[in-house]
Amino acid sequence: MAGGELVINLEALQSNYRRLAEAAPTAATAAVVKADAYGLGVDVVVPALLSAGCDTFFVAMLHEALAVRALAPEARIFVLNGLFGNDTAQTFVEAQLIPVLNTARDVAVWEAHGRAGGEPLPCALHVDTGMNRLGMNLEQAVALARENALTRALNIVLVMSHLACADLPEHPHNAHQAKCFALLRDAFPGVEASLANTSGILLGQAYHLSLTRPGIGLYGGVVLPGLVLEPVVTLTARILQLRDAAAGEAVSYGAATRLRRYSRLAVVAIGYADGFPRASSGSGVPLRELQPIGGYGFLHGHAVPILGRVTMDLTIFDVTDLAADLVRENDMIELIGPNIRLGDLAEASGTIGYEILTRLGRRFHRRVLGAV
Repeated sequence: MAGGELVINLEALQSNYRRLAEAAPTAATAAVVKADAYGLGVDVVVPALLSAGCDTFFVAMLHEALAVRALAPEARIFVLNGLFGNDTAQTFVEAQLIPVLNTARDVAVWEAHGRAGGEPLPCALHVDTGMNRLGMNLEQAVALARENALTRALNIVLVMSHLACADLPEHPHNAHQAKCFALLRDAFPGVEASLANTSGILLGQAYHLSLTRPGIGLYGGVVLPGLVLEPVVTLTARILQLRDAAAGEAVSYGAATRLRRYSRLAVVAIGYADGFPRASSGSGVPLRELQPIGGYGFLHGHAVPILGRVTMDLTIFDVTDLAADLVRENDMIELIGPNIRLGDLAEASGTIGYEILTRLGRRFHRRVLGAV
């Protein structure tokens, strides 16, 4: 009944986890499963990662953590966006979740609520080392370390920061952040420390520390030099109609494409309502003025470009160069998979693989390969 199929390969996911762990052998390896495991579903991803040996997970929101806790009763689960206030703190306590404290308010709330039998419950401390996103600044964190050494009000089990330029290995900001983080570690001796995301793992052992926390790499969403990661997602969509069009005729909204030759068009059941980006359109979107080449599909061994604008439910592909008897209505066209990397679609759409992956919709038939 579905217009497209999203295949999730759990064996590839597990292989990627092991390879990322092997790349940082002196550190433990966690898994980032926020945003419903980057859109693939915690219900299938978390059990697969548990089977691969993962025992520590990071999510962004409390409700995400509760979903992971139901699947992983013994795991450590860190909640990156911290405490929203007094109302949520007791839920953290009851579910044995570890809040990542980002602000002075988070610290005050957890000091008041994070106790069991008089002893403070575990928490993590997030310190900004040069991204100006979430987290205390270095001076605040060092002051907290001194205060907590006296009061013991917090049981800080992890100090962490986030790299802004890890995907640019030569960028000097990486070394700057590492230097700042070293000062933080000095203030919290003996406490587990985490700095490296997926790309940070390849920056070397100085960035691995106690715990790495890969995200997009688990799902095969990046290409890393010297580290082979397998694609986890294959996306295909159904050809609803094949139609012939003459030279000079217009294609899709706005008549943004005028055909220069007789063309055979494949109208495919996918659009921006499915998370397929409108910016990947072959024409008629602002991005094409900066990057002339739009997205494409792969069908019967050939790349086939998108014509005109991607619409809500439909996208049109040019299949003129394929033999007429080769393409049939109801064939499935590959949009992400072994022939089209997630990054290829992202580049054609002027975005990143993270955004593509997390926006894939629920209208696809989802098929899982490998045991959960």
